[in-house]
Amino acid sequence: MIKAVIFDVFETLVTHYNCPLYFGEQIAEDIGICNEKFQEIWEPAGERRTIGKISLEELLEEILRNNNCYSEKLLRNITEKRVATKKLCFNNIDSAIIPMLKELKQSKLKLAIISNCFSEEVPLIRNNSFTEYFDEMFLSYEQGIQKPNPEIYLRCIRKLEVEPEECLYIGDGGSNELVAAKQIGMNALQAGWYIIKSGQLESRRQEQFPLLKQPRDIFSYI
Repeated sequence: MIKAVIFDVFETLVTHYNCPLYFGEQIAEDIGICNEKFQEIWEPAGERRTIGKISLEELLEEILRNNNCYSEKLLRNITEKRVATKKLCFNNIDSAIIPMLKELKQSKLKLAIISNCFSEEVPLIRNNSFTEYFDEMFLSYEQGIQKPNPEIYLRCIRKLEVEPEECLYIGDGGSNELVAAKQIGMNALQAGWYIIKSGQLESRRQEQFPLLKQPRDIFSYI
């Protein structure tokens, strides 16, 4: 019997598809350095950013100082632009998501989020249109561990007071999240609605997991 449904955030609840991007290449351009120089520091810091060892502002300051172009104004401008662009993702929600969450909540199921995220994403995840439907949020930046580490899943299900086999885990499949969820006994399903819209289904499909083509498909597994 399913007692809890646990969701990923990006490309599951919200999506970058059809949103402006402000990733490394775009930030490097605003700084005025080549992307290769930017990525020398940005890319190796990915795990530290995800598990709360360094914030966006701290990393950007390090990059600016290492490239002899630091100023408070430039740091503030690119930080604010990154946050503003990320906010757009949280307005880019499939119209069926909120009704689906509302119906799950009315069914007395426990709902949770497990998400890999960075410092600038934490407040966006915790303060948005779907926050009210979730009982718990386990965010890598706060937890100090990231998917696919099984411990972040186990912390969540212990908090929900359910067994792994009583949980559905819904995610697009990034970071080996579905494999990890299945390995600890959860029922893992691939969220396909955003992948399908983006035209990436062929390259992103993970055949070992049932595919949810639209949010309401979740109810077939409860």
